[in-house]
Amino acid sequence: MSVPPEVVVCGEAMLLMVSEPGVPLERARAFRASVAGAETNVAAGLSRLGHRTRWLGRVGADPAGRSVLARLRADGIDTSHAVVDRDAPTGLLLRDSHPARGIDVQYYRAGSAASRLSPGELTAEMVAGARLVHFTGITAMLSESAHLAALRLVELAREAGATVSFDPNVRLKLGTPTRWRERIAPLMAMADVVLAGEDELELVGEPGPGPLLVVKHRDKSATCQGIRQEPFPVTVADPVGAGDGFAVGFLSGMLRGLPYEDCLREAAAVAALVVQCADDTDGLPHREELERALAAFAGAEMVHR
Repeated sequence: MSVPPEVVVCGEAMLLMVSEPGVPLERARAFRASVAGAETNVAAGLSRLGHRTRWLGRVGADPAGRSVLARLRADGIDTSHAVVDRDAPTGLLLRDSHPARGIDVQYYRAGSAASRLSPGELTAEMVAGARLVHFTGITAMLSESAHLAALRLVELAREAGATVSFDPNVRLKLGTPTRWRERIAPLMAMADVVLAGEDELELVGEPGPGPLLVVKHRDKSATCQGIRQEPFPVTVADPVGAGDGFAVGFLSGMLRGLPYEDCLREAAAVAALVVQCADDTDGLPHREELERALAAFAGAEMVHR
């Protein structure tokens, strides 16, 4: 009998093509392939930290889809319930990489396999035994059927007794501020844990007294239950993926029963490691790497000999 997952995430997975560091997208000639998607980033991070993780979602029956699934499996993520769609492509994300100026991000996701996620594809079996179910606002904004699937996911998580964590992850290319408020505010209110940026809360509104609210501030600090965590000072190679890395650290700490102060510290550490690499997932650490980073941030020897 298979061991149930500790964590289930549900959302979009795209093939990511990142241009050579420092070169604007329109003049880039070399690209590096990886995987993109807020929930897939969190899945990869939690799996590397030792949590049994399952990804629910859809990819196309194409080379990009096969590449995405292979990369998820290489991180130890259970993709046994992934849907391979023979009639829709895997989404594609192109972006450049700059440490100190705006980053161009181009999404090619209209009509993608991920956008065709539907509530009927999600079953109780997929979340049975899970302690945590995580998703983001991006899933609910992909399409009407994906929005209904997000609502179904919360329902299934409740029936399974799992904690529901939610990151608004507002991307205005997916909809107007009004549309985001209409879809995301109710989902935030349904969650047990909300990890949101200060700017996102200003746009969508705070979820009220129900969920545990973790706020990522504009100055890169974070707060939870009156506890404040300052960012760790690192040289930023690429800021993309910091929020997903933060979620990884916080949720891992929570799953291990750590106090919120330690959850915030680990969240800040994972985010600091992610932004030192040029794509969304290369900096996500394994457990030993995170422990070494935490020690280094506390003043220990920086070189692992």
